[in-house]
Amino acid sequence: MIQSSLHPLRLKADPSRVVVRPFHLAWKGVVSGSGRANRLVSAVLSLDDREIGRQLKLVMRDFEQRHWQTRKIFLKRFKQICALLDLSLEGVGDKRQQLIGAYFCHEYSYAAAALMNPSIVPHPDQSGLDKHTCRVLMSLRAVGEGHISSIAFREGLVSAKGGFELAPEPPFATAADAPDVDGIFEDGPISVFRHEDSNLSGTVIFPVTPAQSNGIEDLRLTSFVHDDGRIEYFGTYTAFSGHDIRSELLRTSDFRKFDLIPLTGTASRNKGMALFPRKIGGRYMMVGRQDGQNLFLLTSDSLTNWDEGELLMSPKYPWEFIQIGNCGAPIMLDEGWLLLTHGVGAMRQYAIGAVLLDLDDPRKVIGRTRHPILTAENDDRNGYVPNVVYTCGAMTVGDQLFMPYGISDSSVGFAFLPIKELLAAMS
Repeated sequence: MIQSSLHPLRLKADPSRVVVRPFHLAWKGVVSGSGRANRLVSAVLSLDDREIGRQLKLVMRDFEQRHWQTRKIFLKRFKQICALLDLSLEGVGDKRQQLIGAYFCHEYSYAAAALMNPSIVPHPDQSGLDKHTCRVLMSLRAVGEGHISSIAFREGLVSAKGGFELAPEPPFATAADAPDVDGIFEDGPISVFRHEDSNLSGTVIFPVTPAQSNGIEDLRLTSFVHDDGRIEYFGTYTAFSGHDIRSELLRTSDFRKFDLIPLTGTASRNKGMALFPRKIGGRYMMVGRQDGQNLFLLTSDSLTNWDEGELLMSPKYPWEFIQIGNCGAPIMLDEGWLLLTHGVGAMRQYAIGAVLLDLDDPRKVIGRTRHPILTAENDDRNGYVPNVVYTCGAMTVGDQLFMPYGISDSSVGFAFLPIKELLAAMS
């Protein structure tokens, strides 16, 4: 049995983490919603200056200390509404602009329901650290009102000696900026931007397009090395519209601009795709579960177009008899590609295992763990979806595998596993 070391830190849902988001008055387009929006603008314009001051004071009393640059957010929202409704409101006073903006905003608690299913990569900035310490960047699936999932981030330090600490969260969280089209998007690629004055640990990427409208789920980050040595960060995730799912790709070089790109091809209709962190044999590769039960190896000449692959693995052991899937991007070791897997067994228990694939030909399975390397035990069995452990990615630190993992769809824990013991447990 592998002797994993569980770190005592747990990240849990936190309803106090809130952001200001645009309030769209439930319109489905400019024409159907503009009458209601115009009425609201006219109602605020009809107030006298004294009442404007009084109402704005009430709003600021309740919200100014809960958000960063609240007045600036309201003024920006006012300008968006003027552009959307084609209104010329020159000469409207600053306080009146802020109040109009406030009526078209709302507060959203983005992690009130759950925080889960993390992935992790080395941070782009490794300055000022000793050889045993790595600065890390972790993505999290944050679930808020309406059970809608978004992407949150945390930064921290992890040590090859088993130490781990997270950088403090900033007092204010901010939503990544999307183009000013007020909730009216096509389903094609789109870019969102981290606010220039916000750090990554306070940034949240919310669903933007119709295909994402009910959630951006389970981002699997990887640090991708191009043929010329350039590093770029990719993450596959599931876009959920409320009716349909599809796989999409997050792409960034600096974690300031994020391109959200729909994947095409027959494989894109599935979830749980994980990209290898470099080309193999001149082609991109992914691991995915194309039939809801088995693992497949996919190859492509394009990062964004993926068709059906070839069978890689099927359930073999009792803890995975129902289905298997990947748990994040493969990790390159001297011995081969280490692929974390999840298996579903009796009573729908989710457990984490591992597989080793050949470096040059990942179609060859060198070994796989006969028993899970991590299961839900004791209090970790309890949660929104009980008896689940799940990760969307781990990384090596020295001779250890550092793995953040979701606990029963409710919280996040952290584990260190000796790589030598992990490989020895494979057959």
